[in-house]
Amino acid sequence: MEMLQEAEFWVRVALGVFFLILIFAGVPGKLWKSWGATGEAVRAELDEAVRIRQEATDLLNSIKAQRLASEQKARELIAYAEEEAARLAAEARVKLEETIKRREELAERKIAQAEANAAADVKSAAADLAAQLAEQVLLDQVAKAKTDAHADKAIGQLEGRFN
Repeated sequence: MEMLQEAEFWVRVALGVFFLILIFAGVPGKLWKSWGATGEAVRAELDEAVRIRQEATDLLNSIKAQRLASEQKARELIAYAEEEAARLAAEARVKLEETIKRREELAERKIAQAEANAAADVKSAAADLAAQLAEQVLLDQVAKAKTDAHADKAIGQLEGRFN
């Protein structure tokens, strides 16, 4: 009975009674419910965080795929532009060569025509000069012939015979 007089005994009994009252009052169930609700809220937030992270990862992967596709498209466009530029340069080179060839031929024709015209002009001038010289020579000879007394006498005799 000495136990009943010790303070430690009564503290243990009071603590036991206190826990029994708490158990009968349903405090542990309410406490577990409270912790459960908080745990469920935390779990819901964690699940939401996982879902958001997955969406972000999916979006990042989608953006990476789009970037790769865009880079590939850009490379294709650059390659096409380079091919097109090379083709256009080749076409321009061919057209330039054709134009130069046509102009050379035209210049050669013009030169040949000018040479022909010059030759014709020289021939015409030479013929005119030759005609003038021949005319001058003939006039000089006719003038000499008119002044020749023997020729005049011979012409006069011929005139009398034919009349």
